[in-house]
Amino acid sequence: MTMNTQPALELAASDGRIADGDTNTALAASALAVRGLTVSYGTKPAVFSIDATVPKASMTAIVGPNGAGKSTFLKAVLGIIPRLSGSAYVDGKPLETMRQAIAYVPQRASVDWDFPTRVRDVVTMGQFRGLGLLGFIRPAHRKKTLDCLERVGMADFADRQIGQLSGGQQQRVFLARALAQDAGLYLLDEPFAGVDAATEKAIIDVLKDLKAEGKTVVCVHHDLATVTDYFDHVLMLNIRKIAEGPVATTFTGPMLQETYGGRLATTHIDQLKLD
Repeated sequence: MTMNTQPALELAASDGRIADGDTNTALAASALAVRGLTVSYGTKPAVFSIDATVPKASMTAIVGPNGAGKSTFLKAVLGIIPRLSGSAYVDGKPLETMRQAIAYVPQRASVDWDFPTRVRDVVTMGQFRGLGLLGFIRPAHRKKTLDCLERVGMADFADRQIGQLSGGQQQRVFLARALAQDAGLYLLDEPFAGVDAATEKAIIDVLKDLKAEGKTVVCVHHDLATVTDYFDHVLMLNIRKIAEGPVATTFTGPMLQETYGGRLATTHIDQLKLD
């Protein structure tokens, strides 16, 4: 992709206000709304002027080729990396005031698994807002930790050192930590990367249960073959937003080819069994 980046980045830096037509009511109708999000590494945009709206009680996949800015987008929404411009809203309110409503599961590769802590301690960290100033762990907190571990099939590993687990088990533990937060919005960065089939099924079952409970799930996702089975909403990125909307009408062959720069083989797209 060829871009005259600097003038465009200067323009994006002035963006990020609520766009024309956006009202507090319209923003509040979405679980997550992002407006004018741009992130730059030097003069090279990693994501450029992205608007996105995630419906409440939905499961949204963020898809695109390597280097498209999927993880960057998610981290910039959360403020983990700085934005050049843009704003994010949760239930119509600035994200910065709504962090208690968000649970985040990072990429497994970004975590220091040598840190000497037990599985139960990792999950209990998800309850830190309810522990009080002294961080006193009560029986109710311990019960909730075990309930969350049970939900992901890891209760028997509660006293295991986190670094002794397999990759799939570690991913389940971090999902349990997110569950312990009792959030309304769950943001996950490639939760199925490098996990076995049993773990993938366990994770997707939990995520679908969250949706059934009225929660909203957003995942950076790399496996195109499972998008139609797992998700009902999709955001397709390649530095810019290519498309966004219901999977049934948005996740199409033409949109995939545009997102992936025409690099997907026709046989690959045919195997996805798109409508």
